[in-house]
Amino acid sequence: MTKTMTVAEMALREVSRRRGVLAILLVFPLAFYLSRRDLTGQSIRFVCLGVGWAMSTAALFAGSAARSLEPRLRLSGYRGHHLYLGRLLALWTLGLALALPYFVLIRVDAQHVRYGAIALIMLLTVAVAAPFGLALSSALPRELEGMLVLLTVVGLQMMMDPADSASRVLPFWFSREIGTYAVDHADSGYLHRGLLHGLLFLVVLLTVVAASSAVRLRRRPHLRFVR
Repeated sequence: MTKTMTVAEMALREVSRRRGVLAILLVFPLAFYLSRRDLTGQSIRFVCLGVGWAMSTAALFAGSAARSLEPRLRLSGYRGHHLYLGRLLALWTLGLALALPYFVLIRVDAQHVRYGAIALIMLLTVAVAAPFGLALSSALPRELEGMLVLLTVVGLQMMMDPADSASRVLPFWFSREIGTYAVDHADSGYLHRGLLHGLLFLVVLLTVVAASSAVRLRRRPHLRFVR
């Protein structure tokens, strides 16, 4: 646990150095919200997507920045799960700090919606976005390529009909389902489908992150420290 917390602290310190990026990530969901403020349902769905994009981007940057440091930590006695769990813990903490002001904004600005369901959307969004960004950083070492993929995913998430079965392969589809339950006061089937989708994606992405970390940081028997 101590090593995991140490990695989390290091990851938070690394992210905090990018003050300009953090400022943009903080403001980005607000732009999404204000662009559809006249339509309560769309503004809430858009701000949740904005939080998802911001957190995925932060995770992408954190994963890319850690690639050069992880082998040295591995040789210093840190195990693979210390590294990715510590990074996830840092990103989830950052995500909660990012999402909380927007939940308060919705609580004050939006009326006649199910606030508990909106809080659930934001929690799931933060939970899924962190491993999604880390998985992208493992598959696409260059940050620009990862950013293009994130923009594509968010764009598709906005444009595709959520009733289309193809849209369910997108990581934040659950936000549309739970959002419909929260804003339109639809039946609980929307809530259950969204919750199941979010949890399923979370498990899959955590598995991908763990597997990619194990492969990338596996010990090589021909490498030894010389004292």
